[in-house]
Amino acid sequence: MLDDVYRDTEAKMKKALDATTSDFASIRTGRAAPSLLDRIQVEVYGATVPLKQCASVNSPDGRSLLVTAFDKSTVGSIRKAIETSDLGLNPNVDGATIRLSIPPLTEERRKDLVKLVKKKSEEHKVAVRNLRHKAIDEIKHLAKDGTITDDQIKRGQDAVQKITDKYVKQIDELVSGKEKEIMEV
Repeated sequence: MLDDVYRDTEAKMKKALDATTSDFASIRTGRAAPSLLDRIQVEVYGATVPLKQCASVNSPDGRSLLVTAFDKSTVGSIRKAIETSDLGLNPNVDGATIRLSIPPLTEERRKDLVKLVKKKSEEHKVAVRNLRHKAIDEIKHLAKDGTITDDQIKRGQDAVQKITDKYVKQIDELVSGKEKEIMEV
C-alpha cells in the first residue's frame, strides 16, 4: 500500500524534474545549442509539427546553428516559425539550409534569463510540493480506511518528505548549473 504511494509519487516527481530539464534546455545561453529550437512549431503540409520532424539542427561552431530542411519546400515555413518565435534570432536562408547566428548575450539579458530560470524552477518546485501534498493525503486516506497504523502514517510522511527533498535539491542543482552556463562569458 505505502510502497505504491511512494512509487507513484517518485514517478510523478521524476516527470517534474524532466520537465524542468526540458524547460531549461530551451532557454538561450551564450552558446549555440540545437536544443534551443526544440519548442519551435512549424506549419507544414497543413499541420503544425515540431521543427525536429521537418528539419535537422546542428551547431557547426559555438556561435551558430544550421537548420537543414528535409524537404526544400518547407524552408519558408521554417524560417517564418523561427522569426516569429520568442528567441529573437534572424534566419539567413541558403537553399535548403537556414543559418542562425547566435549573438552574444548582454549582461542585462543574462540577468533576465537567470530570473526566468529561477521563476521556472519555482513553478516546478511548487508542482513537486503539490505531489507531496497529494501523497500525504493518500497516506491519510489509507489510515482512515484502517489499512495502516499510526506508526506507518508517520514513517510514510517522512518517506514522502525525503523523496520531495531529493527532487527539490535536484531542481536547485539544475538551476545553479544553468545559472553558471548563462553568466559564463
